[in-house]
Amino acid sequence: MILLEQNVNDYDYDIRTLIQAFFDNEKVVLTGEHRLKVKLTVSSDGPHHISLNDDKDNEIIAKEFNGSHENKGLRDEVKRQLYDIFSLYHNRKLPWGALTGIRPVHIVNDLVDSGLSYDECIDTFVNDYRVSHKKAKLSVDVADVERRVLDGIDYEDAYSLYIGIPFCPTTCLYCSFASYPIKRFNNLVEPYLDALFKEIDYVAALMKGKRLTSIYIGGGTPTAISDVEIARLIDKVKSSFDVDNTLEFTVEAGRPDSITVDKLKVIYDRGVTRISINPQTMQDKTLRLIGRQHTVQDFVNAYNLARKVGFDDINTDLIMGLPDETIDDVKDTLKRISELNPDNLTIHSLAIKRAANLNIEMEQYKSHSMGATEEMLDAAYQTAADMNLVPYYLYRQKNIPGNFENVGFARVGTEGLYNILMMEEKQTVLALGAGTVSKRVYKEGGRIERIDNVKALDQYISRIDEMIERKRNLLEGD
Repeated sequence: MILLEQNVNDYDYDIRTLIQAFFDNEKVVLTGEHRLKVKLTVSSDGPHHISLNDDKDNEIIAKEFNGSHENKGLRDEVKRQLYDIFSLYHNRKLPWGALTGIRPVHIVNDLVDSGLSYDECIDTFVNDYRVSHKKAKLSVDVADVERRVLDGIDYEDAYSLYIGIPFCPTTCLYCSFASYPIKRFNNLVEPYLDALFKEIDYVAALMKGKRLTSIYIGGGTPTAISDVEIARLIDKVKSSFDVDNTLEFTVEAGRPDSITVDKLKVIYDRGVTRISINPQTMQDKTLRLIGRQHTVQDFVNAYNLARKVGFDDINTDLIMGLPDETIDDVKDTLKRISELNPDNLTIHSLAIKRAANLNIEMEQYKSHSMGATEEMLDAAYQTAADMNLVPYYLYRQKNIPGNFENVGFARVGTEGLYNILMMEEKQTVLALGAGTVSKRVYKEGGRIERIDNVKALDQYISRIDEMIERKRNLLEGD
């Protein structure tokens, strides 16, 4: 256990995040037994002191540094000094250095807006944040694509829409989203849609006259429900909102075992422009281990069926670092995916989230090797480049072993607009359905307010008027 002792709490999140990045699965405590102590003392007149101590409180490595506690820059200095201590202690570096935020591209865009060139942004990432040159270059490349794609997008008088369908064929081992097995909860699909349509009616009326930029129907797995129910849902969206000028309409088909030709035709015939079919891996042994009830061949069949129906913008998700997968497994998966030639390829690093079964049942899986490696990501990114796919969005999660990232790649002109808007947080995104989170972006000052909907299906259905009231407070407030 790592004891954290500090005389200010301003940097608590950043310190804890760096501890977890260097000391995988090590518990951080404020009192009690410990094998190491992180001690931060911030002085009113400087210098400040930070150290890593042993269990007898002897300093192993210590740093002193200056900076005003009132200055925002002190946060970065604390993180930098702590990173250097941990890096020296472990004799290793992290790919993302001292960065603890989930959106590195935000920083690039802020630096560019302040007048820095892309080369200067890379230098800042490497020198000030201790980020590797490779990851700094990736951040800059993504920022460049994002700025191109978002050029001309209306932020002030437009919005995007997310609709959550929290049903799945089964719950995957790594999943922490609101997700309910369709066989067990099928009796709630119709009541859920009725409640969802009520929320749709309210939001459509309130946003009348504003432009709807993009629509994303996600989950769960939206294609877990029947073709008739999918048709009813999409028809409701199109009849409620003005979609004539909508730039992108995505449906997350997701699980191959939920896909049928009738469902694909319903989606395609109603003008959906982008779908996602996600195997996560092309190894049957892994699919069985993580709770997927489809085979690699099932995925190939579903993908080819989508092409035959007419879809020309298909995304495929892969997860690097799934239990017991080797670099050879990953290379085989990448080879098989490249042969299918998807338009988008999203590479996720395995995140062991608190609410996922993989974490809850960790004792059962502790003998399994898991977590992405630099070699796996290098192979994935090279495959994307060989397919002429460029990185267009990027985000990180604090619970990714190895401190890696998630990256979306796309053929030029097929970048997922909704994904970029979500990452950049420049446009209001209204999220409807159980377990969703809406974000209102204000015109001045960059202020963002969030409200969530309850996750439980029965609670969402019974409390739909309360969910609508939350939307009203969000959208009609100052």
